[in-house]
Amino acid sequence: MDIGFIGLGNMGAPMVRRLVAAGHNVTGYDVMESAMASLSDVKMNISSDILAAASEQEVVISMLPNGEALIRVVESILPVMSEGACFIDCSTVDISTTRRVAKLLKDAAIHALDAPVSGGVGGAVAGTLTFMVGGSEASFAIGNPLFKLMGQRVIHCGIDGAGQAAKICNNMILGVTMIATSEAFALADDLALDRQKLFDVVSTSSGNSWSMSTYCPAPGIGPKSPSDNNYLPGFSASLMLKDLTLSQEAAAIHGTPTKTGQLALEIYQEFVESGNGGTLDFSAILQDLASRAKDK
Repeated sequence: MDIGFIGLGNMGAPMVRRLVAAGHNVTGYDVMESAMASLSDVKMNISSDILAAASEQEVVISMLPNGEALIRVVESILPVMSEGACFIDCSTVDISTTRRVAKLLKDAAIHALDAPVSGGVGGAVAGTLTFMVGGSEASFAIGNPLFKLMGQRVIHCGIDGAGQAAKICNNMILGVTMIATSEAFALADDLALDRQKLFDVVSTSSGNSWSMSTYCPAPGIGPKSPSDNNYLPGFSASLMLKDLTLSQEAAAIHGTPTKTGQLALEIYQEFVESGNGGTLDFSAILQDLASRAKDK
């Protein structure tokens, strides 16, 4: 396929590498020259013009920071996209923006898919991402073979916006469970319970979660995770804050009571605004909670 890829950052770049390795003809674009330079070793086309990256492509994929950027990109490239092409957005944005974008694309006879991912940078590099996809069956049939190249699991969640809905619900759970897991480690410290022993019990008991057994916030415990690399982000605390904000905005619109989700938002907001969380992995919340326990 001829594929345009817009957004070549920490997530987009490894996704592009897998598409190119599978034999697809990819033209990439990013507003940051450094991001484009990072793919100089890949046999692909790099364009400094976003329109060239989207023109006459069978598929255009975007991985962008927010809904505002998504709208700007779509409004910019829509006039040069081919009728019948497919636009796939892998960003995590608010559902209303996703549905607005889908309408713009469909009005121009272009297929639309919202396909946010779970798995972080490590999953993008390893090709183990989970894609949560919203859009029509016909559009999904176009994107599915590409999702399978970039990820390990693909779930067609429903109509336009369903992928984003699944993503923000998933990440609300993730934010809450990471805080609960970190609080448990902080409490274990105060109770003189060895962290490894806590892990051994919880990871095989009813309190287990992905935050504990796969992405443990305590360094040196469980499988390798960002906590073993000075909390350099696989998924930053600022991105977790963004996703929790999206979930609570959606909950407010629909009148859904999500008290623990709101509390998780407030905790991550305080962590990020403290000056430490913006550049650290979201699992570094354990450091913050443990230090507060020591200061009490």
